[in-house]
Amino acid sequence: MPATPPTSSSRILYWSVVSALAGFLFGFDTVVISGAEKTIQELWELSDTLHGIAMASALYGTVLGSVIGGWPTDRWGRRATLTWVGVLYFVSAVWSGLAPEVWSLIIARFIGGLGVGVSTVAAPLYIAEISPPERRGRLAGLFQFNIVLGILAAFLSNYLLGGIGDQSWRWMLGVEAFPALAYTVLCLGIPESPRWLIVRKRNRAAGMGVLQLIQPAASRAEVEAAAGQIAAAGAEGRAGSAGLWSPRLRRPVLLAFLIAFFNQLSGINAVLYFAPRILELTGLGTQAALLQSVGIGVANLVFTFVGLWLIDHRGRRALLYLGSFGYIASLGLCSWAFFTGHYGIVPACIFAFIAAHAVGQGAVIWVFISEIFPDRSRAAGQALGSFTHWIFAALLTTFFPGMVSAFAPGWVFLFFCGMMVLQLLWVRLMVPETKGLALEEIERRLGA
Repeated sequence: MPATPPTSSSRILYWSVVSALAGFLFGFDTVVISGAEKTIQELWELSDTLHGIAMASALYGTVLGSVIGGWPTDRWGRRATLTWVGVLYFVSAVWSGLAPEVWSLIIARFIGGLGVGVSTVAAPLYIAEISPPERRGRLAGLFQFNIVLGILAAFLSNYLLGGIGDQSWRWMLGVEAFPALAYTVLCLGIPESPRWLIVRKRNRAAGMGVLQLIQPAASRAEVEAAAGQIAAAGAEGRAGSAGLWSPRLRRPVLLAFLIAFFNQLSGINAVLYFAPRILELTGLGTQAALLQSVGIGVANLVFTFVGLWLIDHRGRRALLYLGSFGYIASLGLCSWAFFTGHYGIVPACIFAFIAAHAVGQGAVIWVFISEIFPDRSRAAGQALGSFTHWIFAALLTTFFPGMVSAFAPGWVFLFFCGMMVLQLLWVRLMVPETKGLALEEIERRLGA
């Protein structure tokens, strides 16, 4: 393919940013509950079990959304699916802010979780399919960048709204309706993925029209050739496919499962959801803990920038190595601090943990999963990775309050540290490099 001209670069960046805003709502929606969770438990006098279910309700919606997300993404297209994701976020935010009792809140949060789950399938996949190989890591990584931007916005919003009165928790949950509405409108202005149009819709003319927008300097023959390559890869996939569980997809399936498994067994969602509570265990007051949570969001954003800058320069494996070492050091020190009473270093350890995640797993996971499956199986593969990610996130969030009550925090952090030692071994022995390769070349190298 010819080099992408500046006008095309700007256009692809805009489309990528718009679709990646689903990640902003993802980050905001999943973390905003952290500022309200203690108030909700006290207000409705929830047991630890019911409180855990309420806090994880969005994650269970996310599990379902990730399971079914491949179907609308393939059936109706990437753009239509992303637009409906915005609608789900909007409904969830309004309903959560108005919830009269815990079960209404659980349903509302579950709906938002559906949006999160579907977005983790559709958004990275859409960006990967419109991006040139040399920029795919950074562009697909915009989804993760927007996740951490949403997390920071949620922590900051919770801090600013935390002192406005007894109903502040309702504003914390309801304010998401404004960005959700804006995102839904913006999605109406982006084109459909050319790969979906050619392979799934079998509308080669429409697909070529989008390819021409992506590569305005390309000749008609070059666009025809690019469309032909996409169609040929799709035809091979139809001829050789026995579904996601066919032997030829064994390696991509295992890679997608394990990167998502290790992502959550780092403890990242437990830390983000319960950051104020963890910091209060060290002796910080409620408002100081909320403010420290804002700092966690800032660290996440800054080091995500670093990860996005490195991902197409150093590659996916290098970032996973770097993140693994950072995880092991920060979680190990955090465990030691809780065992020995050196609580003063816990905030710094949590910040280092967030930095390791942002540079490593956070920057890589959605890019990597979107790259390793062939066109015909990409949505199903993305759904598998998302489902694995979210089922473990839901389980950890449900049981984390009980874990901290039943075990000393030092043991909890030591468990997460041990899992990251296993991740390091996995990266060393199994993870391939996908930097700078066309999607069809990755497919060939993985035997898919």
